[in-house]
Amino acid sequence: MNLRVAASALFLGIFLSLNVQAQPVKEHGKLSVKGIQLTDAHGKAITLNGVSYGWHNWWPRFYNKDCVKWLATDWKCSVVRAALGVEPQGAYLTKPDWSKEKVEAVIQAAIVNDVYVVIDWHSHGIKLPEAKLFFAEMARKYGKHPHVIYELFNEPVNDSWPKVKEYSIELIKTIRAIDPDNVILVGSPHWDQDIHLVADDPIKGFTNIMYTCHFYAATHGKFLRDRCDYAIKKGIPIFITESAAMQASGNGALNLREWQNWIDWCAANKVSLITWSISDKDETCSMLKPSAASEGNWKEADLKESGIKTRELLRKQAENRR
Repeated sequence: MNLRVAASALFLGIFLSLNVQAQPVKEHGKLSVKGIQLTDAHGKAITLNGVSYGWHNWWPRFYNKDCVKWLATDWKCSVVRAALGVEPQGAYLTKPDWSKEKVEAVIQAAIVNDVYVVIDWHSHGIKLPEAKLFFAEMARKYGKHPHVIYELFNEPVNDSWPKVKEYSIELIKTIRAIDPDNVILVGSPHWDQDIHLVADDPIKGFTNIMYTCHFYAATHGKFLRDRCDYAIKKGIPIFITESAAMQASGNGALNLREWQNWIDWCAANKVSLITWSISDKDETCSMLKPSAASEGNWKEADLKESGIKTRELLRKQAENRR
């Protein structure tokens, strides 16, 4: 009888450990940047791991509280990224109120589910006046919450680092006038590839700033990690807000070996890692099939290979954080 009781208790403990929702923000609190590391409220260097939503204007159906809850509880994300599409027809510039409604649904659900959220200005060109208005509003509404991280510029394409730097400083000033300390992420030229240019001329005079790098493992290999290593050696804190295992086009086969090289590199350097994307487009990097419900509760049959592999990775990373 005692053996049965012990076995039942062991089973219950295992069951609860696998199914109780983690509470990353409750555990780590307000984030800050110390040297090259993202650190929590206790001064401990941490990494965040999660997924990015696809462009809100093309996949708005996933921008809801139940989907965020599913990603937090089943996929074990410690962070989600809300990608506010800016330029395309039907995105923020032409439908600002509707666009904010979709993104704020994710922000609010992240706060409720106690995970961090990246508010991503998902643009490829400089739109400074519009960005200032948007981030000022987001800072006023959500800056008091430790969950919030601001991403100023998804992927600069044609703008030089001096132009991106000038743009970013203006936005940092805008946010800091309202929110003095939540982490801000700054992009770099050429689809967030030119982190080495940032390393030679970083932004100065502000705290809690990090810089983004994006990789697609079948296209971006050792050469980009070498650039990241160069930046780290020069004291540049890096946060990977978009990544995946296929080609930069979003298509092609997964290069799992090179993806693992990136995962290992991130773990060794304590670099946070977000994977692209929660969407159901007919492409390799969209993790979901059209059968996937808008609210989550997905079966394996609803996931593409990238979705299956990403979920496995996130659950493994969450287990390693215990």
